[in-house]
Amino acid sequence: MTSALFIVSEHGYWGEECIEPLTTLSDAGVDITVATPTGGVPVVDERSVDPENVGEELAEHVMEVHENDERLQNPEKLARVDAREYDAVVFPGGHGTEWDVNQDRHARQALLQAVAGGESKALVVCHAVGILAFTREADGSFLVDGRNVTGFPNEWEEGIVDDDDLMPDGRKLPYWVEDEVKAVGGVWDAELDADTSVTVDGDLITARGPGSSAAGAQTLLDELGEL
Repeated sequence: MTSALFIVSEHGYWGEECIEPLTTLSDAGVDITVATPTGGVPVVDERSVDPENVGEELAEHVMEVHENDERLQNPEKLARVDAREYDAVVFPGGHGTEWDVNQDRHARQALLQAVAGGESKALVVCHAVGILAFTREADGSFLVDGRNVTGFPNEWEEGIVDDDDLMPDGRKLPYWVEDEVKAVGGVWDAELDADTSVTVDGDLITARGPGSSAAGAQTLLDELGEL
């Protein structure tokens, strides 16, 4: 059976970016394990389940899955899982990833293992694409150097943080994903004129944001041969 490891933030994952791939892959028969940096229950960003922000139907769906999916409610400790045992590793986005997943050495190791060769794949969504700015290969080179990627663009970030880079909840955003990924050699194109943006470069799949998460999940299934 095809298997996937989801590495989810405890500081605020974006609902659609986790739940859409989770349910899409589950419906396709993929066996899913959820892990978080400390093994704590992942936290959903409140803005991503606000009906006024995302619509009532989506907000209700995300919360229903978040609260009742046993995999999300009983995650593994990230340090205790081996990404080499999975066919795919999925990194849902959300600003929260900037405070935990993207900085976690075990998450970076899992990403490297997923794209190091063989048949495994990685799907990295939205702000989780920031992990590429901190992931180095054994020779010290950055994994993303020379790779084509998409992710959460600066143009969208400008509409969220204030002039001091403060988030609506008062937290200071540590970095902007587009800036950091481009700085280490990522070939960035968020395709702002397109409704969705999913980029495939070898075993690495990146998706721009919430509206691209379903397309990202389907692309992952296509790449795995799970049509």
